[in-house]
Amino acid sequence: MRTIRILATTAVAASLLLSGCASQADSSPTATPLPGETEELGGTLTVFAAASLKAAFDTIAEEFEQANPGVDILPIVYDGSSTLATQLIEGAPVDVFASADEANMKKVTDAGLATGAELFATNTLVVVVPTGNPGEVEDLSDLGDDSVTVVLCAPEVPCGAASRTLLDDAGVVVTPASLEQNVTAVLTKVAADEADAGLVYATDVRSRDDVESFVPEGAADVVNRYPLVALADSANPDAAAAFVAFVRGPEGQAILQDLGFGAP
Repeated sequence: MRTIRILATTAVAASLLLSGCASQADSSPTATPLPGETEELGGTLTVFAAASLKAAFDTIAEEFEQANPGVDILPIVYDGSSTLATQLIEGAPVDVFASADEANMKKVTDAGLATGAELFATNTLVVVVPTGNPGEVEDLSDLGDDSVTVVLCAPEVPCGAASRTLLDDAGVVVTPASLEQNVTAVLTKVAADEADAGLVYATDVRSRDDVESFVPEGAADVVNRYPLVALADSANPDAAAAFVAFVRGPEGQAILQDLGFGAP
């Protein structure tokens, strides 16, 4: 009888021990990623982008957030690349910068704010006129006619630098009525019939019914290359790197090409 009691006691102890082990295992953390797994992205993301990227980056941001529901992209700041680069150098807290040219990106990287900028798109210029073409602008050389009111981007802005190259290559001298700080401002003035013509990117006039446009001779030789980068002092480096990869990946490239941008 004594032997039976000892065996029974031993069985109960063993059962309690196993139960305790199981309880400890159940209460152990389950959120620790397994080898090879990554934690879900989260937090906010601040993006500076060239004005000509608005339609594309609005769509890209929406799709990126859908793919990464923990990330909230704050309203993207769009302006001329030179203006955005200056703000970055002056200390604006930004996670990702997308420029419409390599020259303004170089200002940011030379200031030590980022490294490893990568190209993600290209663009070319068109001549844009109001609907009906009241100034009868039919050729790039018509922009040099004193009777034609022309607006251009300022020379420090990517579209302005490209416009100057295009006009110089064609030997056309233009005295613009105004020099704008971004391509959107040029398009707005032409669409409002405040100018007879301007030079904007091909992507800016797609799906617009308030302007007309044509591709001038030599436009294919003046190509703007768009780089982007995650800033070194990004407050959300993982999400910033993921956004850059998304833009350069198949989803981002499909959006850009649907809107008329060329491959990098």
